[in-house]
Amino acid sequence: MSPTDKTTSLTPEQKSHFLTHGFVHLSKCFSREASEAFASNVWTRLGMSPDDKSTWHTERTNMPSHKSVLISEFAPKAWGAICELLGGEDRITDATKVWKDSFIVNLGKEGQGEVGFRDLDNWHVDGDFFLHFLDSPEQALLVIPIFSDIAPRGGGTAICTDGIGIVARHLYNNPSGVTPWMNVRGTPEPTGPDRLSFFTSIVRNRELASDASFHEMTGEVGDVYLLHPLMVHSASKNITRAPRVITNPPVSLKAPFRFDGAPDGEFSLVEQKTLRDLGFPGGLDGWKIEGNREMIVPRRIRIQEEMKEKERERLESEGNLNLNVKA
Repeated sequence: MSPTDKTTSLTPEQKSHFLTHGFVHLSKCFSREASEAFASNVWTRLGMSPDDKSTWHTERTNMPSHKSVLISEFAPKAWGAICELLGGEDRITDATKVWKDSFIVNLGKEGQGEVGFRDLDNWHVDGDFFLHFLDSPEQALLVIPIFSDIAPRGGGTAICTDGIGIVARHLYNNPSGVTPWMNVRGTPEPTGPDRLSFFTSIVRNRELASDASFHEMTGEVGDVYLLHPLMVHSASKNITRAPRVITNPPVSLKAPFRFDGAPDGEFSLVEQKTLRDLGFPGGLDGWKIEGNREMIVPRRIRIQEEMKEKERERLESEGNLNLNVKA
């Protein structure tokens, strides 16, 4: 099976599930041995002990990267599905054909109680590094490879599938662009508790987001979730305190999504899902953006550069630093 074969990577049931719910769960995309090798130095990098919870000083850590692997070699099943969802390998940028070891580790915290989906405080869509338009190519798919078994209540990413159409409609109605926090271009950047208010207003409104639209991304090592780029999601609370390790690699396109018609007469599955949720399954005749595309340098970049230096020092002190890996 070729990763570029658009007819064989996903089953009809998986395609239907994506078009209905905006995500697909793939099992056994890479082995436990491959996972352990790729994530072998996580605890050294964190400066914590896996056997001593008293050293778990941070509930959730978004780590920088030191090395990368080609998705097509590391997880060929996932790569084939990624290509099919986006309309073919030739549409994907070379820079995002790899997964990096930028692990997101959720260790929970002592005494943490249950928190319902609607009460989580980190709801958002990905793409803090660019100004958003409906057809933005920078974040074309949300990908979650799983590097630790995740049981219910174990910190699996929470998603709200009803949010896709609401965010798509907001972008459709604002062709001049909106910020990553969905405030209209040109308005002041929100801060504090108002920063993610757009998404909070979606998930806490039962008329907008039904109970059935919330899901927790649980699974086993080697599983991969592929989600629509406008999927509203949040970090959840790890009640079990079994270490949860995932990554969240972006996939970007060489050119914007094609909602007014594709050259080959076909919309990709991601484009189809967007158009369906907007109520225009046949395409958007004449719709186009009205502003310039802009990149943003998020604050997390500086923070992760500082983290990376400290991680390198820990790895070097234990003789675990491989200077020849890709970064």
